[in-house]
Amino acid sequence: MKKKEGKRKVHSLTGRITPKLVYQAWRNVRRNRGAAGIDKVSIGMFETNLDENLDRLMRELKQRTYLPLPARRVYIPKDASGKRRRPLGIPAVRDRVAQEVLRCLLNPIFELKFHDHSFGFRPGRSCHQAVEKVIELREAGYRFVLDADISGFFDNLSHKAVMRELSDKVADGNILTLVEKFLRAGVMDGGKFQPTRVGTPQGGVVSPLLANIALNLLDWHLQEHGFEFVRYADDFVVLCHNEQQAKEALDLVTKFLTEHLGLTLSPEKTKIARFHEGFTFLGFDLKSRFVRMRTKSMENFKTKVRRITTRSHNLDAEVILKLNRVIRGTANYFATPWSHCGDAFRSLDRWIRMRLRCMKRKRKSQVDNYRIRLKHLRNMGLLSLCELRRCVADSAGSPT
Repeated sequence: MKKKEGKRKVHSLTGRITPKLVYQAWRNVRRNRGAAGIDKVSIGMFETNLDENLDRLMRELKQRTYLPLPARRVYIPKDASGKRRRPLGIPAVRDRVAQEVLRCLLNPIFELKFHDHSFGFRPGRSCHQAVEKVIELREAGYRFVLDADISGFFDNLSHKAVMRELSDKVADGNILTLVEKFLRAGVMDGGKFQPTRVGTPQGGVVSPLLANIALNLLDWHLQEHGFEFVRYADDFVVLCHNEQQAKEALDLVTKFLTEHLGLTLSPEKTKIARFHEGFTFLGFDLKSRFVRMRTKSMENFKTKVRRITTRSHNLDAEVILKLNRVIRGTANYFATPWSHCGDAFRSLDRWIRMRLRCMKRKRKSQVDNYRIRLKHLRNMGLLSLCELRRCVADSAGSPT
């Protein structure tokens, strides 16, 4: 287990802002694509005059004259019903490049100080590794889980807490000022400017790093008190041997979040559960003997498929291409050597074929199962969740 580093600070980060670094930041932003910000400048438009844009951006970052624009507020569905929506902040392209420059400078500094049980938005780490760690602790005899949910983490994170942790490791005033400018840039929502006195907008390039920097405090606090935990960004669980220990963990986490980060736990979503009762983590349902695709994840998958397979549209190669992207992405995430998703995948495969037959015949009828056989859909190039799962099982030598 790594230990926290000492109080040694890093100086002169501004001097590391070079044309090569700025260009690399631009390449990262371009690879991730994304929509335009409030200035309506797209990736393609920014690239049209790339050299001049990057040169001006670098000068402003180094000369302390850089001013970020407010992020453009958009809302995306939070669940399959579409009734609950999650707010995102889309920065301008130039601001995304600037944030990526900061991320490239700060990430190597803090990566050395992050806890081993933190898996979110870190190089070489993934959701799967986080779930595998939970399974490992389950096998080690932990029977109770504190399934914690932070209320509006990104919207309520204390700027003071973030800047306190940054200034504890970074002595470059220009870099600290730039981070604070991004935190306070505000958002444009429906044409109205809203200042951001707390929180960091979801959608910002540097936001995941700032989240890890803030919650790293909680990680080490839990270890100092003898608790095992697994965290992926703001989603974390604390593993315990008994219910009393889980209650102590709940009190500890609640007090620490309130006093140090200005955050609270959601009383509706935070719970203490036994492993045999089950709980959800990163899209999976975990119990004592299995790890399955959670019901909400299945509904989200169906929502994506419904949008592609509207009955009023024609079934053609483009539909199959779009559908295969969704199928492959779902299989890549849920078909693992340690998950048990065979039943779910078989059910979803049948449901997809039903949607496609309805799309082709403009009706829902079991007779169409014989008129449009599975062989025909496969000849069109349709992928199968079950077949993709078997490929994972064969390569791992383990049933899923």
